[in-house]
Amino acid sequence: MSKDLTISVLMDFYGDLLTEKQRDTLDLYYNKDYSLAEIAEDLDISRQGVRDFIKRGEKQLYEFENTLKLAERFDVITKQVQAIEILLNEMNSVNAVTKKVNIMEKLEKIKKAL
Repeated sequence: MSKDLTISVLMDFYGDLLTEKQRDTLDLYYNKDYSLAEIAEDLDISRQGVRDFIKRGEKQLYEFENTLKLAERFDVITKQVQAIEILLNEMNSVNAVTKKVNIMEKLEKIKKAL
């Protein structure tokens, strides 16, 4: 996963734990593709201040993930659900149809919980 995408994913999980300035700065930089100069102008701070907010915010996001592992667990569960769906779609026997429907319903509940 690219660094930009990684930060965006971590922002989804932990963005609310950052300060408002860090969250806004990271959002503008990673999600809206603003330059440091554009962010500095929008937030009325220096380019160095923007860079500092980005670096501190990134560091905190990685620390949150290293401690809580929410994004990692979400990725693992998502991959497991996809693997189960593939296996279920490969089931062809008549006896398996009822079981398949029950399992698919349970998988949908898991997806909604994510």
